[in-house]
Amino acid sequence: MNHWSLHPQLAGDTHPVATFGLSELRLMDDANYPWLILVPRVPDARELVDLDAAAQGALMEEVGRCSRALQVLFRPHKLNVAALGNLVPQLHVHVIARHTDDPAWPAPVWGRVNARPYTPEALVECVSRLQRALGV
Repeated sequence: MNHWSLHPQLAGDTHPVATFGLSELRLMDDANYPWLILVPRVPDARELVDLDAAAQGALMEEVGRCSRALQVLFRPHKLNVAALGNLVPQLHVHVIARHTDDPAWPAPVWGRVNARPYTPEALVECVSRLQRALGV
């Protein structure tokens, strides 16, 4: 039986927020944007279609839960939701709150500006706010 583990790139670029029924919820270490990443704990999953129907439904519920939390906390102009995986093959879904005054607007966030890591204090505050909004 295959064992699930978090891809090293995701582990290095993100901070833990919560554990859901299917996914690990992580915060991207880029304070330019409120940016969550859901990583389903399914060994060898690379694509959404690698999940069975029940897991696909659970993932969409978790995406919705995160999207609603970002809307409440950050009042974004737009939410970007994507499962790209071009650089990190492990299935993961980005949920990013976008504002018209963010540094990459209206372009995608990837490769536009350098990441701005959270300070330790800002990280604790952001994760705490997210956990409260998510009820975890």
